Amino acid sequence: MQNIEKIPLRKEIPDVVMFINELFDEAISNNVSDIHIETAKDFLLIRCRKDGDFEVYDKIALEHVSTIVTRLKVLAKVKIDENKKPQDGKIVYKSEKQDETIDVRVSTLPTIFWEKVVMRILRQDESLINLESIGLHDINLEKVKNVLKSKYGIILVAWPTGSWKSTTLFSILKNFNPLEYNISTLEDPVEYNIDYVNQSQIKPEIWYTFASGLRSLVRQDPDIIMVWEIRDKETALLSIEAALTGHLVLSTIHTNSASATIQRLINMGIEPFLIASALKMVISQRLVKKICPACKAPHPIDEFTKAKVKKELSDIMEASDIDELEFFKWSGCSECKHTGYVGRMGVHEVLVLWDYLEKSILDMVSASEIHKVATKEWMITILQDAIFKAALWETTLEEAFKLI
Repeated sequence: MQNIEKIPLRKEIPDVVMFINELFDEAISNNVSDIHIETAKDFLLIRCRKDGDFEVYDKIALEHVSTIVTRLKVLAKVKIDENKKPQDGKIVYKSEKQDETIDVRVSTLPTIFWEKVVMRILRQDESLINLESIGLHDINLEKVKNVLKSKYGIILVAWPTGSWKSTTLFSILKNFNPLEYNISTLEDPVEYNIDYVNQSQIKPEIWYTFASGLRSLVRQDPDIIMVWEIRDKETALLSIEAALTGHLVLSTIHTNSASATIQRLINMGIEPFLIASALKMVISQRLVKKICPACKAPHPIDEFTKAKVKKELSDIMEASDIDELEFFKWSGCSECKHTGYVGRMGVHEVLVLWDYLEKSILDMVSASEIHKVATKEWMITILQDAIFKAALWETTLEEAFKLI
C-alpha cells in the first residue's frame, strides 16, 4: 500500500497538453485499465488501476485542477462549464510514442471539492478478441463452440463489474463471418469497431433505448442481434421474443453466477417456460491475476490448503490425481515490480441449458439447486476453473480462493 503522504507534491505543470499526453502514453505502456483523477482537500490525486489494483500516478497542487479537468472535457467533447451534474464523453487518442490509437471513455462526477474524472482505456487490439484468447478451458471452449452452431436462442454473459464482459461478448460475436450473416448490435457505448457489423449507439435522452432499438432491429432482417445489456423486463422479454422467432441473441446480464442468471430473469418477471425455451447458454466469468513467468517457482501447499483443493475437485477428479497436482508461487522480481503478477486472465463457468435443466427451471427452484444439478452434469465451476489454471502454473491458489 502506497503512503500518499510521502509522495511528493507536483507544484508546476508547464504544459497541460503534454502532461495529459504523457498520462495516456504511460497508461498504454503499463496496460492500465482505468485512470482516476480525484480532488482531495489539499491536492489532486491521479491513480491508475492495473490488474485490478490501484497505483498512485501523481499528486498535484490544487491550482492545476481546473486546467487538467478542462483539458479532458475539451478532448471528451463535453460541456466545459458544466460541473453540477455528471457527464459522459469519449476521447480518441493517438499515441506517437507508443504507436497506438486508443479509445478513452470519460465519466465526470461532481464531488464536494470539485469534480472526479474516471477514464476507461479501451485498446483496439483485435488479437485479444477471439474465443481462443479469453482463457476458456478446453472443455468450456468446446461447449461454447457447439452452442454457437445454433440458429436461434439467447446466449448470455453473466458478469460482476470489471470482468471483461465486452471482450468476451465481442469474442463470441467475432466467431461469425459478418459477410455471411446480417449482424446488428445495440451498444452503450460502442467500444470495439468491427467491420461489416451494424453497430448502433443507444441514446436514452432521445428515447432510443435497448427496448426501442430491439423493436427496430427485428425489422432489419437480422440473423444475429447483440444487445449490450439486459437491464429490465422489457428488454429481456423482447430479447426472448427475438430468440424464439429465429434469431440468435447475444447479451450480458449483471449476476454473480451462471445459475443465478436464471433466477434473475424470473425475478424480472419472465415466465419460466420462456426461459427454458429461449436460453441456450450462460457464461459467467471473473478475473484472476496471472503469475509472473520470470519469478514463479514450485511451492508446496500445506495440509489445510490441500484439503480445500480436494473438496473443490473431488467431484471431477480422483483423489490420487489431485495429490499429484503441483502449484507455483512467486518470489518477486523486476519484471513484475515485486508484485508477483503480470496481467490478468479470465476464469469461467459455462452453463449449457440442455433438457436436464428444463424441469428445474419450470419448477422455479433456487439458484443453488440449479447449480447442484448443473455440476452433476459436469459443469466446471468458476473456482474449479481457477484451481485448474493454478495447477497449470498460470495463476496461484491464493488468487483462486479469492473467488470464494
